[in-house]
Amino acid sequence: MAKVKIGFVGVGSMGQCAHLKNYVTIPDCEVVALAEVRTELGQRVAQKYGIPRVYATHAELLANEQLDGIVASQPFTRHGTLIPELLKAGIPVFTEKPLAGTIANGEKILQALATSGTWHMVGYHKRSDPATMYAKAEIDRLKQTGELGAMKYVRILMPAGDWIASGFTDMLSSSESSPALQWDPPADDMDKATYDAYIGFVNYYIHQVNLLRHILGESYTVTYADPSGVMLSAISASGVCGVIEMSPYTTSIDWQESILCAFEHGYVKVELPAPLASNRPGRVEILRDPGNGVTPITTIPTLPWIHAMRQQAMNFVAAIKGEIPPLCQAAEAMEDLVNAKQYIELKK
Repeated sequence: MAKVKIGFVGVGSMGQCAHLKNYVTIPDCEVVALAEVRTELGQRVAQKYGIPRVYATHAELLANEQLDGIVASQPFTRHGTLIPELLKAGIPVFTEKPLAGTIANGEKILQALATSGTWHMVGYHKRSDPATMYAKAEIDRLKQTGELGAMKYVRILMPAGDWIASGFTDMLSSSESSPALQWDPPADDMDKATYDAYIGFVNYYIHQVNLLRHILGESYTVTYADPSGVMLSAISASGVCGVIEMSPYTTSIDWQESILCAFEHGYVKVELPAPLASNRPGRVEILRDPGNGVTPITTIPTLPWIHAMRQQAMNFVAAIKGEIPPLCQAAEAMEDLVNAKQYIELKK
């Protein structure tokens, strides 16, 4: 295909500033239409970004456009209702994380996918940061060669901080109120307090839950939840220890998220920028210390000036063209919901 034709469903804050502004600058992509229930906002966004057609609903969009892919930036507690409808078009769908607000709604999406003939990429943008992509390739290589010994430990640190990083400064808005929308039912196996805790956790820390599996390269089980809510401990399928540290401290105008992947004789470290920081990749540091008199070497590669959200958009377009596989599909994203439930139950 010459240019991938994309339709947007929803252009609110994240729809505009995390996604649309990146897709409209990708050379082999064309955003041909958008659907927005706030009609004034939809028209204003379309005019700003040069999008030719605007619809009031996703149904009108799908009925009138021949698309190669859909980007639907919507509240995840609507995914179980909305995504099966989008999948009826039989074309790839991208949504923000997580897959859904409950395991049952996630299963509903997987059932719709099974008969759709297409795929659903879930927006875990940290996988698309150039630093994570570089580190993941090196970690997989080190696991294969064994040159630094076995993988021993993965630690992810994510203090609460300024995740926006001025990323909403060019956001358009309107005074319209949204019409009544259909929302997914809450979990039927949790009381309200437990469900509220679950939703809060998956809304903020599901990125790290997913990133831990990505770095480990395999599934894991949550084994311990610190009662204070600061630490989650897990064990991978092959026995590697994993830890997520959740806001042991906070920052006001900074973002200090990091990954440590430790081997017997070295490590791969990643520092990630704020999610909405522009034109700024993460940082990778690799220590190789094989011993036996060999001089240890620390490597810090220079990475391209591409931020994670833009690279994620490029990855979705490349996946539609068949050049790469989608970075995280719905079936794997379901594991995040299961791991999150394990954590909430242990913490409770």
